[in-house]
Amino acid sequence: MSESDLKKLAKQYQDSDQTAFCVVDFDQGKVVKREVDQYQKAIIDSKISTDESQHEIQTDGTFKRQGNHFKQKFGTGANELQPEYGRYRLIWGEICPWSHRAAIVRKLLGLEDAISIGKVYPIRGKEGWSFKLDIDEIDPVLEIHYLGEAYVAADPDYDGRATIPALVDITTGKVVNNDYHTLTNQFEVAFKPFQKADAPDLYPENLRTEIDDLNVILFNEVNNAVYQAGFAQSQAAYEKAYDKLFKRLDWLEARLAHQRYLFGEQLTDSDVRLYVTLARFDAAYYPVFHTNRNRLIDFPNLWRYARDLYQQPAFRDTTNFDSIKKGYQATHAGNPNHLVSKGPDTRIWDEPVQEVKHV
Repeated sequence: MSESDLKKLAKQYQDSDQTAFCVVDFDQGKVVKREVDQYQKAIIDSKISTDESQHEIQTDGTFKRQGNHFKQKFGTGANELQPEYGRYRLIWGEICPWSHRAAIVRKLLGLEDAISIGKVYPIRGKEGWSFKLDIDEIDPVLEIHYLGEAYVAADPDYDGRATIPALVDITTGKVVNNDYHTLTNQFEVAFKPFQKADAPDLYPENLRTEIDDLNVILFNEVNNAVYQAGFAQSQAAYEKAYDKLFKRLDWLEARLAHQRYLFGEQLTDSDVRLYVTLARFDAAYYPVFHTNRNRLIDFPNLWRYARDLYQQPAFRDTTNFDSIKKGYQATHAGNPNHLVSKGPDTRIWDEPVQEVKHV
């Protein structure tokens, strides 16, 4: 088939509403049509990016995470949204540490009825996060196939990844908050009227400044540092992130030597933020992101601490090691055959936890 013939064939599909790509098989001399539905087309035609490489890898090889676009605050003040029972839906994924935080806090505080929840498929596709886990691959409440649809509904010109967590207004179908930095704090404070009677105070007023300060450290030197190492495009960028990460893990190991939680005996928002990275460390970050100086189980205090948290229902019930392995190894590992390792054996997370020796 000549080049002109191929162009004629391709022209047949050029204006089709159902075509995303025109694939040419030169061995057979055929143009293969790839059909997409209107929902895929909405994502393809938008400005949404579906992986980190498009905007977040810098010229020096470092990874700079995109900012959060939707930061609507909840409360009774000016320009704040009134928290309403049943109005908002939390979209999260078992692979994602940023959204895992919100899922844990929602359960710890007993907000399951006040804030409904939807879960995305752990492997991010070319359209971004999808609802393949649901019947007909549609979120049953929002009635969308892809999370990006809620982003486009909120801002047709949104230019970035459609990330989780995303808090969506059920009445409009629009994302109102994707700010993982503060979303758990909103649940802890603004949604207090809907919390269960015995909900823990994860963000006590007398510790808020200290919690906020520690959370900044955890984000920059632990939570995001693993990604800076994993997405680095230069040896220097990788080693800088690697060294920063393990220096802070050593510091945390020492901090937890004689106390149960990061702030003594009180479970706080900071513990949730550290846990979600630790839960993914040996199964994902160590092998996939090459953060391999030590495994989590090589840190006695951090390992005890992580298991102590895991054995509490809100942490255990939202932690799916199979999804974590599948998501990271199939999405980030340059793994075209989507092979998933059998190990590590996660049954060790159920081993008894020794009490902390106080001094």
